Amino acid sequence: MRIRIVAIALACAAAAVSLTARADGDAAKGKVAAYTCIGCHGVPNYTNVYPTYRVPQLAGQHAAYILQALKEYKAGDRTHKTMHAQASSLSDQQMQDIAAYFESLGNAPATAQ
Repeated sequence: MRIRIVAIALACAAAAVSLTARADGDAAKGKVAAYTCIGCHGVPNYTNVYPTYRVPQLAGQHAAYILQALKEYKAGDRTHKTMHAQASSLSDQQMQDIAAYFESLGNAPATAQ
């Protein structure tokens, strides 16, 4: 019985988190807004110099995850200075659009055009 209650509580918490990180973006607008993102997140096996960090490719990533990450960078909850600067310049709608764009790519590489 106790395990069932814990499982239900965890399921409810996961549902609440997924609802707060919902992305309702426009992928076409996101492609334009993501132009600067592609310079790092569109390069296979890219690492930046300071701090040395493997930069993840975002093509195909779930929009909700990208949106949540951008919000956390903007708020300072994630501490990468470059990402904080980038996210700080974005509106909530731009974040949603960028998240929708990267999710729409599936596993295709993101490229600047």
